[in-house]
Amino acid sequence: MTAVNNNPSTINDLMATMNAKPPAALDSVSADTDKFMTLLVTQLKNQDPLNPLDNAQVTSQLAQLSTVTGVNKLNATLETLKASYQSSEAMTATNLIGRGVLIEGNYAYLHGGHAVMGVELASAADNVQVIITDPKTGKDVETIELGAQQAGTVPLAWDGTPDPDNLDSEGKPVTLADGQYTFRVVATRGGQQLNDAKGLSLDSVASVTTGGSNGVKLNLGIKGPIALADIKQVL
Repeated sequence: MTAVNNNPSTINDLMATMNAKPPAALDSVSADTDKFMTLLVTQLKNQDPLNPLDNAQVTSQLAQLSTVTGVNKLNATLETLKASYQSSEAMTATNLIGRGVLIEGNYAYLHGGHAVMGVELASAADNVQVIITDPKTGKDVETIELGAQQAGTVPLAWDGTPDPDNLDSEGKPVTLADGQYTFRVVATRGGQQLNDAKGLSLDSVASVTTGGSNGVKLNLGIKGPIALADIKQVL
């Protein structure tokens, strides 16, 4: 075992070294390195000359210094990358203000005979149907056949024209009024219905919120705040 000098002045020197504050101009990595080296030199100066530190002990302490310094540098690098990513994400988000986007949802707004929606398929399908429902009556008003589709996002425009057999009490074609409609996606492969087909709704980016603990948020006109990653397609 290594003997250590128990002289009170020596102990005070060691305590002063450990509690010393690094100069303000030094970064945390440099400050930790200087503090460690100063402590090591003080320990070497005050060791028992008859039983000094051996090479293994010195090497072990230097290895610890290298590890701590490496971790501190890695943390500093990650913080820099995080700040850079957040800045880039904020710039991307602000460029979307006023743009239409497709997000996960099952609603479509018909206005002047025009509505936009979409389908997201996690896997290929032999046949895809989009069935539109009038939420006021609960009745299906149109079925749009998309046929076979590959995996991915499929934007879809709807003109508001109902199925030909959707007639009123007088036998005349029903004219769909403007407003909100709901829809569901039915996708099949090999005669089996897929569970990974989702509906996409059109919304617009009204504003962007940055600087919060949850990162950049897009404030949509209908859906409200969402993350940038929630956007499936920009129109």
